[in-house]
Amino acid sequence: MTEKEEFCVADFIQTQKKIAPEMVKLLMDRYHILRLISYHQPIGRRSLSAFLQISERVIRKEVNILKDQNLIEIKAEGMNITESGYTSLEVLRSFIHILKNLNSIEEEVAQKLEIKKVIVVPGLYDEDEFILREIGKVASKYFKSILKDHMIVGVTGGTTISMVADEMIEEDLKHHMMIVPARGGLGKNAENQANHITAKIARKLNCPYELLHMPDNISKDLLESLSKDPNTKEVVDYIKQIHVLLFGIGRADKMAKRRGLSNEKIEELNKKCAVAEAFGYYFNLKGKIIEEVNSVGVSLQTYKNIKNPIGVAAGKEKALAIMPISKLNTNLTLIIDEGLAQEILK
Repeated sequence: MTEKEEFCVADFIQTQKKIAPEMVKLLMDRYHILRLISYHQPIGRRSLSAFLQISERVIRKEVNILKDQNLIEIKAEGMNITESGYTSLEVLRSFIHILKNLNSIEEEVAQKLEIKKVIVVPGLYDEDEFILREIGKVASKYFKSILKDHMIVGVTGGTTISMVADEMIEEDLKHHMMIVPARGGLGKNAENQANHITAKIARKLNCPYELLHMPDNISKDLLESLSKDPNTKEVVDYIKQIHVLLFGIGRADKMAKRRGLSNEKIEELNKKCAVAEAFGYYFNLKGKIIEEVNSVGVSLQTYKNIKNPIGVAAGKEKALAIMPISKLNTNLTLIIDEGLAQEILK
């Protein structure tokens, strides 16, 4: 959609809100119904009613309307969304983005953080966990839009980036790229490890990848020793040349627990006002380094020079962690939910 077209749509929406506000609410309600069907299909009316806290009578009326418009199909095992329904969902997402004036919020957040770009996904993750899937869809779409030939792409671990990989649509982009994990293994959940997510994204984009077979928090002596291994050195060399970095943003206290730090050490970090952890460092709100830890993967200096870092986060609790990370690289594109954007502006 062009800027002129967006303006015309925004103007129409504002007029509609004044003349027929009930139409806007109706569109929002049907968007939520379509969205939930797409996530849980096949799903029955009773389950949908429970999810949305709406009576079965109202649900029956609404799904019949959606069925008549060929947006869903109803079978014995439950309801499924049609291809036309998926198309309508995409249109409705754009509509809601304009309806909520999120373009202006994106500009405000970008100016406050002094970074290149902010993309705000409609909805509050703290109230609706499915917003994380919406963020995954939007982030994967933007991520693919900036990829070019001969790029080296770095990917970190974590729940949010794992969701980006899950929501990424399989597509052969015909780009000659290399995808590598941007950090070592951290925590015990295999699905959220950088290696696992790297392999999943590479398969979906039909491009080669490398893996980093070492934990993130090994000692410096062991790291130096392992780095001499030819296979490990090749991956480390790729990491130093990353063009695009897809990464999640971690709160200092939660990352400290994932790293297995003692309660005493975590308490010490809290006293020093640590709010974020990234690239082997803990930062306070002003972006000052207050603690360094052993870390495998992309270094702080490498991150500062990356042309296309993409940070993805959800939930109001990430606001304080985002502030110092934003100070490290003005090229940052930040993809967040509406609730987190509002929290940052506070």
